[in-house]
Amino acid sequence: MKTQAVALYARVSSEQQTQAKTIDSQLAALHERIVNDGVVLNPDHAFVDAGYSGSTLIRPALERLRDAVANGEVERVYVYAPDRLARKYAYQVMLVDEFQRAGADLVFLNRELGQSPEDELLLQMQGMIAEYERAQMLERSRRGKRHKARQGSVSVLCGAPYGYRYITRAEGGGEARYEIDVEPAAVVRQIFDGVGRERLSIGEVQRRLTAASTPSPAGKRGWDRSTIWGILKNPAYKGQAAFGKTRAGELRPRLRAQRGRALQPRRARSTYDVPADEWQSIAVPALVSEALFDAVHAQLDDNRRRARTGQRGAKYLLQGLLVCRCCGYAFYGKPLSPSARKNRPRAYAYYRCIGNDGYRFGGQRLCDNKQLRTDRLEQAVWAEVCRLLENPNRLAEEYQRRLAAVQAPPGEAKVHQVNQQIAKLRQGIVRLIDGYAEGYLDKAEAEPRIRRFKERLQALEEHARQLQAHAQQQSELQLVIGCLEAFSEKVKTGLDDLDWLGRRELIRTLVKRVEIDQECVNVVFRVEEGTFPSGGNDRFSQHCRRGGQSRTGEFVPALCV
Repeated sequence: MKTQAVALYARVSSEQQTQAKTIDSQLAALHERIVNDGVVLNPDHAFVDAGYSGSTLIRPALERLRDAVANGEVERVYVYAPDRLARKYAYQVMLVDEFQRAGADLVFLNRELGQSPEDELLLQMQGMIAEYERAQMLERSRRGKRHKARQGSVSVLCGAPYGYRYITRAEGGGEARYEIDVEPAAVVRQIFDGVGRERLSIGEVQRRLTAASTPSPAGKRGWDRSTIWGILKNPAYKGQAAFGKTRAGELRPRLRAQRGRALQPRRARSTYDVPADEWQSIAVPALVSEALFDAVHAQLDDNRRRARTGQRGAKYLLQGLLVCRCCGYAFYGKPLSPSARKNRPRAYAYYRCIGNDGYRFGGQRLCDNKQLRTDRLEQAVWAEVCRLLENPNRLAEEYQRRLAAVQAPPGEAKVHQVNQQIAKLRQGIVRLIDGYAEGYLDKAEAEPRIRRFKERLQALEEHARQLQAHAQQQSELQLVIGCLEAFSEKVKTGLDDLDWLGRRELIRTLVKRVEIDQECVNVVFRVEEGTFPSGGNDRFSQHCRRGGQSRTGEFVPALCV
């Protein structure tokens, strides 16, 4: 067996393919090819993305593979076909070029990746055909579902809401349909009667269901208000199931990763609501009358107008940034109840972990982390933001610490010296080729020398790339430090005069998340070139952004304080 470091990459797009284990056939073929080539695969170098779309490069396994190739840990990558690497031709070309520049060979099982113009043309054609096929499948699926919805076919809905059973086409003799589930349907009618006839609030309906130990649609002992609200808003219960209520669009920016989910989503898109007049109605068995459904919506509108807590929008300075380090749930702001405020003249609001709310989890608390007073925590985080703006070199110190392991050792050749050596080697290769062409050298003498020259040339080119990458990282660091220094000079003179909205926008610009533990609070900053607005502190809240990707998409330093 050879000692060459190899890796494999496999991918399937849908959850159905993941559950059907269709990716196993790819892995079996890749392992067989690796064995036939006489090399050994490190288990850590098996990169698999199950259920991730090939139309995006944000995939966990692909990210790790690219990092391994860039760090020189992999010399050859096995992939079943180019469309498994990416569905878009531009992404295929970028990844192939990236791997080749890093010195890693790319092996496709369905074809050999050569260097001739014909091979490049074939790869281009396969990439464009794969991208065209994906666009065609999406368009055909969309038009087909839309056509079936207009014909009243329930099969396009793919499932049934609470109170119904979904009968598939195989079970229903070739036609999918909804069937009423008696016990859940009675709960649905109880919910509609409570709001539409008894004029109850959603909170009161929730308390009644929980007190009666009625299991929720998810089988939990407690009910969420959002679940009841979703039932009351679903037109299927009046006999008109809606198709096309949402659409897929560009991925929305997020302040932080969601609990229990990967940082990279399986689908690089977000769901957007579609106006009700664009929905397609499909007739299904009704659980409530249309008059009761309309009465419920009228009551919900009336409740919304009369609610004392109807104010929408941000109410707390750190809203959306707090996360519990014990359980992973978010913290939310919670004011004291009216009865508690009577007994405490100086009442404060508190940030509280969602895991502390037993009613959310069937009466069982998941976390015992402490709640914190909003004024003290907000003051502490604001002080850290001001301290970062007053001393931008903290960013440089942290970044230099992280790069200490990969920095070039002292006394190593500079980039221009390596480039001079590369130029001399290329000139030597040209002279050897000219000598062979003129007949001064025979093939047996020329080939070994040219091979040695090329091996040394490849090593020097890789060395030059590493030096250039290091120099680029240093220049990017200095650029970010300069932006932070200029930004801090513009805003720090007016930090004390910023209003509540200005402070909130500044915190959301510089802070990635705030981690709350039992004994400490960690403020994690995100500082990058695109973070800082070009304007000064006047009208700051209209120009600042939450961040996103850095200029290169890779440099996002974080400081834990």
